[in-house]
Amino acid sequence: MNTNIALIGVLLSAVLATGCQAKKNKIPTQVIYRFDDHRYLELKGYYCQGALWYVDNQQGIRSEIMDKFYRAFAGKFQHPSERYMAIPDWDVDGFAVSKDYGRTWKIATYASVAYGVEPDGTTSPKRENVVSFTVVNDQGFLLTKQGHLYLSSKPFDDPRVLPGGSGIDYTNPYDGSPEHISPQSPGPKWGLDYVERSSIGQLTSQYHTNYQGLPTKVPEVKNYTGWDHMQCDPDLGLE
Repeated sequence: MNTNIALIGVLLSAVLATGCQAKKNKIPTQVIYRFDDHRYLELKGYYCQGALWYVDNQQGIRSEIMDKFYRAFAGKFQHPSERYMAIPDWDVDGFAVSKDYGRTWKIATYASVAYGVEPDGTTSPKRENVVSFTVVNDQGFLLTKQGHLYLSSKPFDDPRVLPGGSGIDYTNPYDGSPEHISPQSPGPKWGLDYVERSSIGQLTSQYHTNYQGLPTKVPEVKNYTGWDHMQCDPDLGLE
């Protein structure tokens, strides 16, 4: 065989192999939720699981919410709120939250109470019992099939427990002794924990102004132009 022809064949095989490998390694990316025409959630990964990004083309924001293992929330999801953002995952075992329009993200969890209201007595809902998650007026509201409402606090911190504040005096409901919540140990910041509405009385947070007078039902969402469910194609990138 002509040496030049053989060499060309080897080079061509190498180029084709490299091209196939590059195509194989190109991780699929898809929009799984739209808040409006310029803000959305983007998932990069196979089988609807992977890294989650928030994008706001108008504000020039592109921030990573989770670097891997995110799976889309399956329940009804409406999110007209812009400053406070909260993103649930498949298991609904916590929330990725932002309090600065999606620029930075933290984890919010369920408040720790002595006893829960779920059918099995737990203090957080199971995925199969969740009906919807709504984020409106800078608060998150998760509703279950049993009618249990988990929600975040009002969107501000009680000034008495901020640095330099006076703290909060209250009476222990069990033995009548005087108690004090100091600015040095104020508890979770606003929006960073979720508590079932009827369980607030188990928490010292009940004495904070941002936990008082909370809604008893999910507020009505009007004129929302975003999606009401996340959407994901599990076969994307597998062909």
